[in-house]
Amino acid sequence: MFRPKIPTMPTPTGLVSPPAVVRSTAVEPTTVEPVQTPPAPVAQRPTVQITPGTALAVIGAGTAVVLVVGTVLVSMLLATAVTAASVAVCAVVVRSLIASSAKRR
Repeated sequence: MFRPKIPTMPTPTGLVSPPAVVRSTAVEPTTVEPVQTPPAPVAQRPTVQITPGTALAVIGAGTAVVLVVGTVLVSMLLATAVTAASVAVCAVVVRSLIASSAKRR
């Protein structure tokens, strides 16, 4: 129960041939000749042409993104402020009710 079960190696299917090993009995001198490779062509990066129209489009898009993000952040801040104010008003009302009920006793 506590002994691990080691999986067995699956038997190969189909034709299996041993790897071919070529052994030479003659001793031949080995020389290493460097291979001359041609230099790789340098890929030229395409140049970006900024026209006045594209500059205005980029500026307009950036302005729109800033305005949208600013609007979202301000609305989240406003929602937090409204929630805090309503909780404060509820706390004042509850405190007033508790104080008036304590005076009546």
